[in-house]
Amino acid sequence: ARSFADIGDIVRGKDLYIRNKKKDKLQENLKKIFKEIYDKLDGKKKEEAKDYYKDTDKNYYKLREDWWNANRIMVWNAITCGAGGGKYFRHTCGSGKTPTDDKCHCTNHGVPTYFDYVPQYLRWFEEWAED
Repeated sequence: ARSFADIGDIVRGKDLYIRNKKKDKLQENLKKIFKEIYDKLDGKKKEEAKDYYKDTDKNYYKLREDWWNANRIMVWNAITCGAGGGKYFRHTCGSGKTPTDDKCHCTNHGVPTYFDYVPQYLRWFEEWAED
């Protein structure tokens, strides 16, 4: 769940880990990607959406947050469904009586954690306490 939460922080531009010199390049690439998404907004409420997501700093934080909220299940499935024998999935759902669907997720297709919404520094405290 920590890797999943870290990916969420990176996508949303909330990653606090600054010692990695590649972080700036990654954030620049994410800005480009979300600019492309912003430029392709369409539909009946195109102008309303463009106004809502308009970002003078070109970071697109609102768009990135909404993208994460809409796609976190896909990221979760990409991590867990391909991790055969990994510890990222539960073998059973809920009270432990219903098996997970092909070791990927429960039949409600939800992400079984909200760890990605816990602030990163609080997750670090928990990790440091384990050491």
